[in-house]
Amino acid sequence: MPSRLLVLSNGHGEDLIALKVIEALQQRQPGLDVCVLPLVGEGQCFAAAEAAGALQRIGPRQRLPSGGFSNQSLSGLVQDLVAGLPQLSWGHLQTVRRWGRTHQPLLAVGDLLPLALAWSSGAPFAFIGTPKSDYTWRSGPGHNGLADGYHRCKGSEWDPWEWALMGSRRCRLVAVRDGLTARGLRRHGVPALAPGNPMMDGLAPTALPAALASSRRLVLLCGSRLPEAIRNFERLLSALQGLAAEHDTLVFCPIGATPAPEQLGPALRAHGFQPVAVPGGSGADQAWRRGAMVLLLGRGCFPRWAGWGELGLATAGTATEQLVGLGLPALSLPGPGPQFKRAFARRQSRLLGGAVQVCASPGALTRRLRELLQDPAGIRRLGQIGRRRMGSAGGSERLAALLERQLLAGGRG
Repeated sequence: MPSRLLVLSNGHGEDLIALKVIEALQQRQPGLDVCVLPLVGEGQCFAAAEAAGALQRIGPRQRLPSGGFSNQSLSGLVQDLVAGLPQLSWGHLQTVRRWGRTHQPLLAVGDLLPLALAWSSGAPFAFIGTPKSDYTWRSGPGHNGLADGYHRCKGSEWDPWEWALMGSRRCRLVAVRDGLTARGLRRHGVPALAPGNPMMDGLAPTALPAALASSRRLVLLCGSRLPEAIRNFERLLSALQGLAAEHDTLVFCPIGATPAPEQLGPALRAHGFQPVAVPGGSGADQAWRRGAMVLLLGRGCFPRWAGWGELGLATAGTATEQLVGLGLPALSLPGPGPQFKRAFARRQSRLLGGAVQVCASPGALTRRLRELLQDPAGIRRLGQIGRRRMGSAGGSERLAALLERQLLAGGRG
């Protein structure tokens, strides 16, 4: 079997999926030498694994103004072009082609960009298609007449040029996020599989501490891209401002490397919160109180806190999907972007069958939040939809087994 593998991924969520699959692969093949080429940003989620010697980041890396969402606005594209997108893309292509000359395999995680780069290497490759699902055009809520009609004519959200790349004789495995999407691709001759969703791995809910059980519990996800995450945090706080203080309320706000707690402090103070002692058993780094509401900030707390909430308030991508996959419906509040704009939020809502509901304003979010907190049956119904759409844990291990057999062992089918 090959002793080396290059993994391409194009976004924060794709990086997380790639990392989970790499970890599962290395459990099966401890001697596998893995290099990763993050195509968007700096691939910070790989930093700890790199420091531990589990993998190596290679190739050029640069944080662009759009955060990888230049396809959502002309201004974002122009800013990225000025900041050096063409040179960065050329560097990625050269890195992939140099790798291809070694005839060692590649794994592409994401959409067309990593797929096309892996194909251009001339070496064997596999593809995990993460962002596209036929649920986005085959079911509501809402509709997008032109786009839905286009996908309906094709019978797949993936496009003909993508089918061609996936159908290459050098493509040893195509895995997508759900069985509906896999069936659509198979109708076009692409032997796609849906072995499970790695996003749900490592998120087993833990028991809620008894001291926190008497409060209403919300999970606030503001995203990680700066400065957008801070602006979205402020807008979500505005929505919470209108929530009646009839019950003690805990707001869990898990954060990653960004934004830092000190970057969120000014917004909390501006909305009337004051720092207080951290509740025992919460694992939080900071606690802030305003009346009967306590907001907790905690780095790396998402796996623990996600299962403790009743509802989510979200302006995030991958983390929102994970939250919904655990059975917590969410209310989203699109803003000016560059990532979490109205089109992104609507597509996310359709992908998840309405388990994420898009609100037009902070006031609309407040009203819908009050309604759902008084409707536990509605919360359970939406939660069940989210669980079905995201699927169960175990996808990383199943993908690793397929990759070992079909890519690293050189076979297909």
